Amino acid sequence: MNENLTPTDYPSTPPAAAANQQQRGSRLVVPVLIASLLSAGLAAGGTALVVNQEGGGSTTIVRQVANPANSSSALGSSAMPVASSGGMSIEAMYQQYGNGVVRVEHSNGLGSGFVIDSEGHILTNAHVVDGAQGDVTVSFSNNEKVVAKVIGVDNATDVALLKVDVPSSALTVIPLGDSSTVKVGNQVVAIGNPFGQDRTVTSGIVSAVARSIQAPNGFSINDAIQTDASINHGNSGGPLLDGMGQVIGINSQIDTGGQANSGSVGIAFAVPINLVKQVTADIMATGKAQHAWLGVRLSDVDPTLASQIKIGSDYGAMVAAVTTGSPAAKAGLEGATGQTTIGGRSYAVGGDVIIEANGAKIEDVKGLQAAVSALKPGDKLELVVKTRSGETKNITVTLGDQPQDPTALAG
Repeated sequence: MNENLTPTDYPSTPPAAAANQQQRGSRLVVPVLIASLLSAGLAAGGTALVVNQEGGGSTTIVRQVANPANSSSALGSSAMPVASSGGMSIEAMYQQYGNGVVRVEHSNGLGSGFVIDSEGHILTNAHVVDGAQGDVTVSFSNNEKVVAKVIGVDNATDVALLKVDVPSSALTVIPLGDSSTVKVGNQVVAIGNPFGQDRTVTSGIVSAVARSIQAPNGFSINDAIQTDASINHGNSGGPLLDGMGQVIGINSQIDTGGQANSGSVGIAFAVPINLVKQVTADIMATGKAQHAWLGVRLSDVDPTLASQIKIGSDYGAMVAAVTTGSPAAKAGLEGATGQTTIGGRSYAVGGDVIIEANGAKIEDVKGLQAAVSALKPGDKLELVVKTRSGETKNITVTLGDQPQDPTALAG
């Protein structure tokens, strides 16, 4: 995980900034760092798998300032198309869908959100409504402010579903797209409330796909979309749109390069809309999302490791540790027995190496994450593993329900 990622919605203005509120019309940004990774990191399952990886950085969850003054929306290069053919111009996109972006506010902070249907459902980030004491309110482009009901929150994917009771004629619905079709280089548009500037529009490209970012509960969100569109504190919960004006992700985090109070440096991440759709459907049906859970900490197997310790496979996901009482433990998966250093890098060794799941080859940790993510609690996961003794073994795991409390993963 990149530890430089930070939320970008905002808590309420600190006392020192309050004195400047009337003069400046918007409050200071106070970024809130994402919770640290679980010390034991014993989590695998659904969209939630903690994988400790090397590398620096700091992720900021995009939070918003409270009570910003109204301001005109910023339209950069408004006539420029965001798709080479068949796409909408940024100006046309904003005119058609801009009013579907709302401000989500409560006593401790504020962020962005967007309308997804004529019944008044609104999507935002879980961290935007986290810590709310009292009402959560939604403000529309006409400055109408209404109290929203929080239908459900999923900290494993940083998704929250709200609902407002307003006439459908007052709602601008933004269509949801297909994040599986997103390609590196696609042009994108973000609409949100950075630094309290309502419905600001920025544009950029998809810089990368299939990124992994940390969720508010310490698990991982897979297949995140990376963009260089300018995303700042206050954009959290707002839509990332493709060239047709369809939502492909929810803007959630920015990489600040280790500077906790920094703004956009051209590296931002959005939760993929296909994942959001699954979570939203679960919340609408049962009030909560379901995430399958395996209960292991994993590391990639690479040729260097394989050649040095003779594990019988030069690919796969090695089980570094198994959570006590987890589905993996009950099925008999075994974790590492020690550590070794190769080329200055420390590797867990002696654990089972998972090379196949439900008939599909597992090349690495992300492959296993994807296999588990496609399933629900109670589903069977048929694994083929290379054991520490070198034998190939079939293991059937009945997946569990991901714990809500990350401390439950440390046993």
